[in-house]
Amino acid sequence: MAQADLALPAPADRLPEYGHDALVVCDNLVRIYQTEAVEVQALQGLDLLVHEGELVAIVGASGSGKSTLLSVLAGVDAPTAGRATVAGHDLLGMGRAERVRYRRHVVGFVRQQTARNLVPYLTAAQVVDLPMTLAGVPRTERRERVAELLETVGVADLARRRPAQLSGGEQQRVAICVALANRPRVLLADEPTGELDSESAQQVFEALRTANRQLGATVVIVTHDAAVSGQVARTVAIRDGRTSSEVLRGGGDGADDGAVEYAVMDRAGRVQVPREHREALELTRRVRLSLEGDHVAVRRDGPPVRPTGADGADGADGADGADDGPGPAGRHRAGPS
Repeated sequence: MAQADLALPAPADRLPEYGHDALVVCDNLVRIYQTEAVEVQALQGLDLLVHEGELVAIVGASGSGKSTLLSVLAGVDAPTAGRATVAGHDLLGMGRAERVRYRRHVVGFVRQQTARNLVPYLTAAQVVDLPMTLAGVPRTERRERVAELLETVGVADLARRRPAQLSGGEQQRVAICVALANRPRVLLADEPTGELDSESAQQVFEALRTANRQLGATVVIVTHDAAVSGQVARTVAIRDGRTSSEVLRGGGDGADDGAVEYAVMDRAGRVQVPREHREALELTRRVRLSLEGDHVAVRRDGPPVRPTGADGADGADGADGADDGPGPAGRHRAGPS
């Protein structure tokens, strides 16, 4: 046999790695907490991709795992299993020194509690200067960066004030400047508007939008605030430690026109069917799947649900659950038709 016949396929013939073109990659990410005899699985095989330049909102009920995800991406919490990378940094394999460099230069983090973001005895200008001082940035460059950031988010006139002299919204905008001081690739914000009134919350969100559009940071926001999640081009919902759905909007400028909700299918082919769908069609432990043209049909295990009309007659199809279109047989379209 000729040597050429034994040659392995060229790299170009192989499938690219999952998330090869993304800035943030979570692949089957798991985070387990052990408290005495209790084991809590905060993340249960979560998949997520965020690309350079995106402004993404992450939503979910309390305990869904969204804040745990943000802590992992911030380098505060270490994953238990799976794969998580941010700007090429492996979050599972980082040592202590590398983790410090990562948190200092690659990501910026804004917490919900305004008091935890700032140093009470430092002025706004001094606290924005602090991360750059720790990173060894020259004084002249630090001074210029402080002035640029405070001016960009609209708090330049507050440069000499300490946190106690600032409103909650002003504190959060200064905190965004602190997070951006060392020009991170990713800005993470955990409920940044959770303690603010609606007007202050809008100002903070505009500062985050400015960080994304003008300063070039990729922004990931965890939020319960519908006003915030409705103003981004992409909203990712987390349920039970996994990504469950995404809403994509055309402009990401607060308009609902063109907003489309998608179920998220993970790499194992799993899709979370919304509870209201399961209850309405009595979908329980087992369901039947069939490929029908351009969609997948999901049917209950057993006779189809037979809605009763006003005259008492039921208009259900045959007992095998087959029908000619969406309706009583329990059909659920996985993705757009």
